Amino acid sequence: MAQTEPLCPSLSTEAALDRCMAVRARLQNANVFGPPASWRISPCPLYLSSDQWAFFTALGPHLLSFYRGLNRLYHDSVKGTQPAWVAGYLDQGKPPALVHYSRMKRFRDALPAVIRPDVIPTQDGMVITELDSVPGGMGLTACLSHIYHDLDHGRSQLAGGRNGMVRGFADMLRSARTPQAGGIAILVSEESKDYRPEMSWLAAQLREEGLPAWCVEPREIRFTEDGLRLHLDGLDQPIGVIYRFYELFDLLNIPKAELVQYAAKKGWVSVTPPYKPALEEKSAFALLHHPMLRLFWEKELGADSMLHLSAIMPKTWLLDPAPLPPVATIPGLYVGGRPLADWAALESATQKERHFVIKPSGFSELAWGSRGVTIGHDMPQAEWVDSLRNALASFPTTPYLLQEFHKGRLFEMDFMDEDQQRMVRMSGRARLSPYYFVAEGRVELAGILATVCPADKKILHGMKDAIMVPCALRDEADAQISAQP
Repeated sequence: MAQTEPLCPSLSTEAALDRCMAVRARLQNANVFGPPASWRISPCPLYLSSDQWAFFTALGPHLLSFYRGLNRLYHDSVKGTQPAWVAGYLDQGKPPALVHYSRMKRFRDALPAVIRPDVIPTQDGMVITELDSVPGGMGLTACLSHIYHDLDHGRSQLAGGRNGMVRGFADMLRSARTPQAGGIAILVSEESKDYRPEMSWLAAQLREEGLPAWCVEPREIRFTEDGLRLHLDGLDQPIGVIYRFYELFDLLNIPKAELVQYAAKKGWVSVTPPYKPALEEKSAFALLHHPMLRLFWEKELGADSMLHLSAIMPKTWLLDPAPLPPVATIPGLYVGGRPLADWAALESATQKERHFVIKPSGFSELAWGSRGVTIGHDMPQAEWVDSLRNALASFPTTPYLLQEFHKGRLFEMDFMDEDQQRMVRMSGRARLSPYYFVAEGRVELAGILATVCPADKKILHGMKDAIMVPCALRDEADAQISAQP
């Protein structure tokens, strides 16, 4: 069934084309659109119902509670007051030096200050496939919010409004600043260079907000006996906050990474997200659903958050090849109504029984940007078996997950066919990416990016065939909902 959005109903086809061209021109002027970053442009946002709007507004505090609980669970596991295997799983495959650094008392309570879940709207409700604490798309979502707000003269109620992303990011960075004066350096690694244009645009917006911020490469920072500095516009600028736009698995390839860690350890600079790989593991979903940890989560989260998160975070299992005793089964894993006692039994699952995803848990170049993801029912039996066996064999260095697959509902949206200069309607499935910023212990929704991929795509991510727009609240009086096969 497809949900047909009220696609700027007051616009004629000619006006819709003009608006799409205006969107493209402004994106190009901001230097965030064009090869290799390109996608399909729609004349208006993706509209959310009031119930969907309420879901996203309420979600942020639940996710912040989850991160706090995960952090406590990890440290309690290290101390021995929770099962030791919890920390063992979260540390699996990580360099011992990084694990030791992440456990330092100075960083004990540090949490990610940017929270972005990937949310799939399904026929049965919303499903969160994973959490990303080093997300791309912040600058893009901020830029799109500016553009669509201005073209619509503020009539659309965008999530976060015109400037929610910029102000939310600015408030988060101000909250992260140490007493020592200094500007903000957004460090974008070579691995993440495709995101540098949008982060440079965002840094420029922060400066307009009165916050001294620059998007730079790690090699541009200098280490002195007083701390870290940047040489910009002929002046030497001290750094008070570093926004880490690089993955921890890539540390060996980050110039001056050791100096950043040393400065943070000495308290000369604040680094966010913190160097805590345990909090960036997708296996955290498996911990939430593990029956041995249920009492911990119920106490830590409270009944409401526990019920809410358990319903929207799909069942997930860490693919640990260790054998189970004969009397044991894998908690909550059934295929064809049968409980499983070993992973090998999954190899013979039929295509209809393989509605699972296999993906790296984290700390790997394959664990971001939809890399390394396998959809069980979308491949031949032999390839499924190979993927499962490879995941199990990779456990010592790169643990993999098995996760329930949830099919997204269909949306109908219009986009501009640039070659033929006409509007085209596309049926697609959406990934909704809300951005929450944490400042002074409070979490706020700043914007939502919708990535609508063609209906035949199983893995939903940014691609040239996707429509990418901000989300707005639909005027229920003008909504036109129709069910189509």
